[in-house]
This record gives sequence, structure tokens and C-alpha cells, in this order.
Amino acid sequence: MATMGKYCKAYSLQKLRHFNQWSENSENTRKEKQEVDGKEVEVKRALTDDDFLYLQDNYIVTDEIFKDENLIFDHITPEWIDFCKNILLFEVPVYEPVKVEVLKSQ
Repeated sequence: MATMGKYCKAYSLQKLRHFNQWSENSENTRKEKQEVDGKEVEVKRALTDDDFLYLQDNYIVTDEIFKDENLIFDHITPEWIDFCKNILLFEVPVYEPVKVEVLKSQ
């Protein structure tokens, strides 16, 4: 069963490819349905600069919102984390707990 992370953000592949140590595992792209010889088949999609991938809260890049499927980039280094934080401005939000006040009726 696919695992959903706490947070992910979509980035264009063009932006991700600006990282000087970027490499992508195109064998892990998600499948798309196409018609070939009159039959509908699933094929792995070819990535282009205009495609969007998901940067997960653990800095892995995936081709779906799930953090353990369709891994495209998982070479996590201090340089990659720095690129994500300072160039992509990636930041996992910290949500404050919601305080609920109970109103007393008179």
C-alpha cells in the first residue's frame, strides 16, 4: 500500500534539473494509458522540462504524491537539501495546534 507523506510540493522538472548533481531514474516514471495499434496499453511516460514532480518532506522526488512509489531522485545530500531550501524555497510547514474555546451559555 502506498505511503502518503506529511507534505509534498510540486516543482517543474526544469527547476529540479538546475541542481548540478541532478540525476533521474526515468525507469520509475508513472504509467500512462496510450492507444497503440488500436489497443489501450500502459507505458512509462517520458519526462520533459514541463512535467511536474513532487518533492517530499524527506527530500526524495517522486512522480506521484506518494513518497514510496515512482521514485525519480533519492540521492539526498547536504547540497541537495541546501538547494531545496535556498533555491526552491522548499519548507515543510509547521502547523500550530488548533485551540478550541468553549463558550459558556448564560
